[in-house]
Amino acid sequence: MLQIHQLSFWERKSYFEGIDFLIVGAGIVGYSTAIQLKRKYPTAKILIIERGYLPSGASSKNAGFACFGSPTEIYDDLTNSPETEVWNTISMRFEGLEELKNMVGHTTIDYQKNGSWDLIHEDFSKVDISPTFLDYLNEKCYHYFGIKSVYSEDKNIIQLSGFNKIKTSYFNKEEGQLDTGKLNIALHQIALREGILSLYGIEILDFQESEKDVRIETSIGDINSCKLIVCTNGFAGKFLGNEVIPARAQVLVTSEIPNLTIKGTFHLDKGFYYFRNIENRILLGGARNTNFESETTTEIATTEDIQKVLKELLEKTILPNTKFNIEYSWAGIMGMGPSKTPLIFKKSDNVAFGVRMGGMGVALGSVVGKKLSNLF
Repeated sequence: MLQIHQLSFWERKSYFEGIDFLIVGAGIVGYSTAIQLKRKYPTAKILIIERGYLPSGASSKNAGFACFGSPTEIYDDLTNSPETEVWNTISMRFEGLEELKNMVGHTTIDYQKNGSWDLIHEDFSKVDISPTFLDYLNEKCYHYFGIKSVYSEDKNIIQLSGFNKIKTSYFNKEEGQLDTGKLNIALHQIALREGILSLYGIEILDFQESEKDVRIETSIGDINSCKLIVCTNGFAGKFLGNEVIPARAQVLVTSEIPNLTIKGTFHLDKGFYYFRNIENRILLGGARNTNFESETTTEIATTEDIQKVLKELLEKTILPNTKFNIEYSWAGIMGMGPSKTPLIFKKSDNVAFGVRMGGMGVALGSVVGKKLSNLF
């Protein structure tokens, strides 16, 4: 790849000179930040750089869940974090999903509000989801979102979908699913219409600040920008240390299954497993809790042990007595940390970070971008 000093006058002037905002990461957060900034500062020159030819993190690799919290996950969060923090984060996810749908449009991303089910498996860890806890969840949702009766117990889904070893489930009527590929294309197209520049195949190595601007060292040479905004989520640990811990998520997709009755999004075991229909296929992901050590990595690769766990769950619980093949499998990198609340802050007057989506980048990405833009 050519270095910047090898480029023509036109190329350097058009792309690399006079940059007002340089955004690192062409995922949901990066594009949302750029779009919000351009609408706030219409004459600003905004450049997004991305190290891969597609987003390198989870934005183009996620499962397409438009969700904000299953009962078992919220129960677990409440046992490990302050109540106010938990609900502020859930509220941010809900707000982010609304922001995202308003930005790109429901039909553009094939958004379907089919609801979600938190399935209680006989063999997984036990969480006490009592009627009292459901009432608590619904009271909080009404307080934060103004919506009544979000959660309810649903035992009928077990027979309707043919699941095995499921005792009961908890339904969330407000969650849905979307097409991740269409979402990324839509964000890119909006950015193009707004006059935002995007360049792929450029990796940030380091940066140095001065009083006036930031010099960004990249794989193709140094770039100067008035402001730098880092939106690399799970890869931000190189700058922020243990505040952002990478977490690999592995996913697979089956062959087409005739007469598939499963429709919607589903969670098991505090959200560590998740699956949904993609037309008449099943997408299943998760299982990193079976080997946290190996899945705390930035290596984008599937592993035999995790894929085996996922396949067994398909065969024994989700699609018992159903023939299928695995046609796709992949991995993406999420950003975790000591808290599930995203990190949104200015490191200095000229440098800001919007990272650590906690596996909820679809829900949080656009609202994090909006909050980042409001820092400048």
